[in-house]
Amino acid sequence: MFLAIIGLSMMFDLSAQKKVLTMEEAVVGYHLYPRSKYIQWQGDKNQLTYLDREGLMGESVDKGEKSVLLTVAELNRILGAELRGFPNFSWLDDNTLVIARQGSIYHIDVAKKQVKQKFTFPKGAANETYSKAGNMYAYTIDNNLYYMDERGNSYTVTADEDKNIVNGQVVSRNEFGITGGIFWSPDGKKLGFYRKDESQVTNFPLLDINTRTGELKEIKYPMAGMKSELVSLGIYDIASAKTTFLDANDFGREQYLTGITWAPESDMVYVQVLNRGQDHMRLNKYDASTGKLIATLFEEKSNTYVEPQSGLIFLANNPKQFIYSTNNRDGFMNLYLHDVNGKLIRRLTDVDADVEFVAVDPAGKYVYYLSSEISPVEKQLFRVEVKSGKKNRLTTEEGWHNITMSGDCAYFVDNYSSIKVPRNVDLTMNTGKVVRRLQEVENPNKDYNFGEITLGKIKADDGSDLYYRLIKPMDFDPNKKYPVIHYVYGGPHSQLVTNTWNASLRMWEMYMAQHGYVVFVIDNHGTPNRGKAFEDIIHRQCGQVEMKDQVKGIEWLKSFPWVDENRIGVHGWSYGGFMTISLITNYPDIYKVAVAGGPVIDWKWYEVMYGERYMDTPQENPEGYAKTSLIAKAKDLKGKLLICQGAVDPVVVWEQSLSFIRECIKNNVQVDYFPYPCAEHNVMGRDRIHFTKEGYQEQGTLLFRAFMESYNNR
Repeated sequence: MFLAIIGLSMMFDLSAQKKVLTMEEAVVGYHLYPRSKYIQWQGDKNQLTYLDREGLMGESVDKGEKSVLLTVAELNRILGAELRGFPNFSWLDDNTLVIARQGSIYHIDVAKKQVKQKFTFPKGAANETYSKAGNMYAYTIDNNLYYMDERGNSYTVTADEDKNIVNGQVVSRNEFGITGGIFWSPDGKKLGFYRKDESQVTNFPLLDINTRTGELKEIKYPMAGMKSELVSLGIYDIASAKTTFLDANDFGREQYLTGITWAPESDMVYVQVLNRGQDHMRLNKYDASTGKLIATLFEEKSNTYVEPQSGLIFLANNPKQFIYSTNNRDGFMNLYLHDVNGKLIRRLTDVDADVEFVAVDPAGKYVYYLSSEISPVEKQLFRVEVKSGKKNRLTTEEGWHNITMSGDCAYFVDNYSSIKVPRNVDLTMNTGKVVRRLQEVENPNKDYNFGEITLGKIKADDGSDLYYRLIKPMDFDPNKKYPVIHYVYGGPHSQLVTNTWNASLRMWEMYMAQHGYVVFVIDNHGTPNRGKAFEDIIHRQCGQVEMKDQVKGIEWLKSFPWVDENRIGVHGWSYGGFMTISLITNYPDIYKVAVAGGPVIDWKWYEVMYGERYMDTPQENPEGYAKTSLIAKAKDLKGKLLICQGAVDPVVVWEQSLSFIRECIKNNVQVDYFPYPCAEHNVMGRDRIHFTKEGYQEQGTLLFRAFMESYNNR
């Protein structure tokens, strides 16, 4: 079995591969990653659709017969456009294609090859959300909510003049699985929406230098321990044009509302109400007409935090039962079957592993889910019989599987890769029997000279497994000593090491390996797919356990004679930037150079939703905030440090890194600093090229290389 022996590796035929990556390829070389077809099911019809040179193709599941559903030329005629290629699309039903273009959304009858319906939105419209039952779209303009009926007439749902009041948009800064702010009822007669009051949230200024005198643009940024946004959920009745707000006041106004789910009958709304401290959640059922609380179905509490990530899934054949997902009961993210009164019927996925819901068939017989139970670095598909609890594994090839079920759950498309397989796409029956291979992607790196990639594991201090990715230099010689680049993220919800093609490396890692560096990555405590205890251990002490795990990995790596322990550097961005500076200041004897991008310096300057989950408030946890703050660590910097910062970063605001620089100045500590004037958090586009590209004074990753070389030459 994969990873049964530590250090399973893949060797490349160096004699056949001659090319070396350019830095531009390493940054934007999309051709170096396995590409797959964008395969969708044609509504509930058991037919696959994808794009090729002829246009939009259809392929029957039984015989594999292929047909051209719509060419680019036909689409241009239908739209009156001059498209060179087929745009992004989705299926509304078996025959209706949905395409968005230039402020309009087109519903296209594929059989008749004509526009079935066109919705043209006013300038500034965003967040367009469709109601299939009502054949209407809800949308926002600025801070207000509107809807458009099937005739193209628009109606105002909210009319707030105060810009602090925001309707129909994402709340809680996208935490708790929140991806939108509009929720149509199944019957299309009611429209649920978030209302966010940011009047008490502190403004944070961002400097726009595109004008001669500069201009301050303020964002709402609720910092840990300070006033946060106030969220409510409105229900707008289409017929009466009246709005009712849910009576959700369980924990005061500064609470979180997530997992918004309509009852199949459209008469009730289910909401997971979470206190600001994020350690107490209630699943509440509300009357959609009156907004009154009907019942609290159950509660969840934790000594660390409760983190709801998804809504309820009602069984299609039984609207009185739903599936609920949580990691707060049995130590792992599992699925549970409840009735509408909250009674637990059974635990559906009785495994000591994190699982992810995929689908439930229309008959309500089977639930399909992805699980890490074979290995934490793999995702495999299983199904469980709802009544009996009998479980079957449906994917057998090692690796990371992405699944797209057909509407009737009779088939699924299995898109997977592993360290050995660039990408395979299989059409598979719901029993796990492969019907045929739809695509087999060849190695996109076959013409390049790559170093050896190893995926393995070591033991943490508590005996748990820590998984790593190791890249050896090109033309590796075990008799030589090599410098090490230690790449780190380490934060929650981010798994860097997986059994996927090339072990999910970033191409700049291989670039550095081709230039003589060992590149090492390890996932520490706090990262996902390892259960709640593994994740929660970082609570109130971000960075501390993570550092121990990272250093454990480096100490293991140093045991090899080909590692130059005097030339070890570390690099990371965001939480990884926080980890980077934490490591070089806490372990100056190990790390001689570091490059930190967009680093969190002190958690009291980070936002409420994320920061308070893991650290509580500064008032509740002063010792933890003091211990994790890097302000006090500036004086301990011994090696060479470069900090890169987007100057208009709305995620990790500029105050963070500037405060560290000021502390370095106070302590006469030298540090290199490169702000990107108009860049946000991830420093994208031309700025990203500059950050890494050769010929710009070797900034970024190449400056990292220059640091190592300068150290070596002393």
